[in-house]
Amino acid sequence: MSGVVSFFASLVQFAAENSDRLLRLFGEHIVLAVETLVVALPIAIVLGIAISYNERAATVVLWIASILLTIPSIAFFGMLVPILGIGTPPVIVALVAYSQLPVIRNTYLGVTGVDPAAIEAGTGLGMNRFERLWRVRLPVALPVVMAGVRNAVVLLVGLAAIGAFIGGPGLGFFIFYGINQGNTAMIVVATVLVSVLALAFDYLFAVTERGLRLRNGEDLEPTYTTRLLDAIRTQLQ
Repeated sequence: MSGVVSFFASLVQFAAENSDRLLRLFGEHIVLAVETLVVALPIAIVLGIAISYNERAATVVLWIASILLTIPSIAFFGMLVPILGIGTPPVIVALVAYSQLPVIRNTYLGVTGVDPAAIEAGTGLGMNRFERLWRVRLPVALPVVMAGVRNAVVLLVGLAAIGAFIGGPGLGFFIFYGINQGNTAMIVVATVLVSVLALAFDYLFAVTERGLRLRNGEDLEPTYTTRLLDAIRTQLQ
């Protein structure tokens, strides 16, 4: 029991003594994830929409995106170093590649899964292909797309830590340095922060996805947070 207490005490001590560096690396990790999403999402969503009109292209694009996801991360980072050097650029390129499959696949499934009757109604109203896409198919597909974004962001937040292997920013620095120095507290604290960040991003996009589903008129089971807020609101009335 004393060993467990001393272990947690060492974690708290390390976090307290290195709070400034942890906050800085935590911020770098957030910036890296956001920069990756800014680049990756437009590419993946456009590809997902484009392949929804061509089944053969869909097979090829999804196959390539699947292959990219199977490449070991350290090997992928290493392959990019001779081309892009070390630091942030190769990390972002690798993370963009890894995040493509979930978003492309869900965009494709969301756009192709729209009720044909809704599309026919749009055609009957005189909409052209672009208008049907923008005003009918995309609004219905957005919750499915957001589910893919959730999967992608959790994936890239975790993989971003490995980017420290080639000099990338973020909490991965403490993880790799801790492994080299045999500093368990450093490894555990940095890993916990990476997990917290992944969960925070996942929750943010989950709330967004839920809002989009409610906007589309879907019946959803109330979450614990929703029930708690409703209870508080009832007590205040």
